[in-house]
Amino acid sequence: MNILIKPIITEKASLGSERQNRYTFLVDPNANKVEIKKAVETAYGVTVEKVRTQNYGPERKTRYTKTGIQHGKTNATKRAIVQVAEGDAIDFYSNL
Repeated sequence: MNILIKPIITEKASLGSERQNRYTFLVDPNANKVEIKKAVETAYGVTVEKVRTQNYGPERKTRYTKTGIQHGKTNATKRAIVQVAEGDAIDFYSNL
């Protein structure tokens, strides 16, 4: 089971990583904070101090087509904001 799906690189997430040493990841919705902490520490070789999680519900969409109204939704997602120890850093751009 892969816990870390991908890092989230937005303006708000980049600002948090520059100022407060916090990094944001899209994670498996069934993962808990302890599993996320272990996955980040093994993948990036840093010391994790705190993990915050956010659950996002599905986004509902409606389309109007020739055959009628189509209702659908996206999958529910989970984000983890990981605070690493002072002096540690994660470089997402090193393997480009």
